[in-house]
Amino acid sequence: MAEKIGDIKAQLQAATNIDDYKNFCEKYASDERAGVKKLIESAGKHITTIENEKKRLYDMRAYERLHADKKYICGIDEVGRGPLAGPVYAAAVILPADAEILYINDSKKLSEKKREELYKEIYDKAISVGIGFSDHKRIDEINILQATYEAMAKAVANLSVKPDILLIDAVHIPQLEEYQQESIIKGDAKSVSIAAASIIAKVTRDRLMAELDDKYPGYGFAHNKGYGSADHIEALRNIGPCEIHRRTFIKNFM
Repeated sequence: MAEKIGDIKAQLQAATNIDDYKNFCEKYASDERAGVKKLIESAGKHITTIENEKKRLYDMRAYERLHADKKYICGIDEVGRGPLAGPVYAAAVILPADAEILYINDSKKLSEKKREELYKEIYDKAISVGIGFSDHKRIDEINILQATYEAMAKAVANLSVKPDILLIDAVHIPQLEEYQQESIIKGDAKSVSIAAASIIAKVTRDRLMAELDDKYPGYGFAHNKGYGSADHIEALRNIGPCEIHRRTFIKNFM
């Protein structure tokens, strides 16, 4: 007796990787039922999608391959330079050379749900992850660029192993002159290591801003993350700044 199409569909839905989809197609290749043929076609589309994604990831490893002689290649990125409130965060991530994290990308190009999924996968697969931040007071004290450099240096200091090279999104970090550094313009879209750091930094800071929304209600921190959205600026003008606002950033709105 032939398998029910519903049972076959359930097998397809349970597939999680390219080998699962290929095995599915091979297993049911001789089934002539129209419903099964449609499922095989769907599996074929998944295979094409994953193959294209693997090619994109190969291209995103170009800088990592360039430094294949290094054991610990560290990607660094920051988030939170532009907001009116809250800290600036940085992350440093060292991935194994053979780590494959499908759909990793610049955090700004990903949905919140996908960032959260990748955040967990990055932590699961990374050799080491370091986090650093500079708070609103430090930003006002030394300016956002210097505070960002400090956050990045802290992130590297919090790694469990010492990197052999730093791949950094667009900047050179003066506090880390002891390391070989490579600055890559739009690096979070060109390097898997920097992309991983961008995701870790983004999710970490977003979670914090959601918590701070409870502590400082009225500014919409949970959704605007401290950036200068219309409702945030209106709240600033109506109720004034709270403790975590960057005084050097809000002068034009007060």
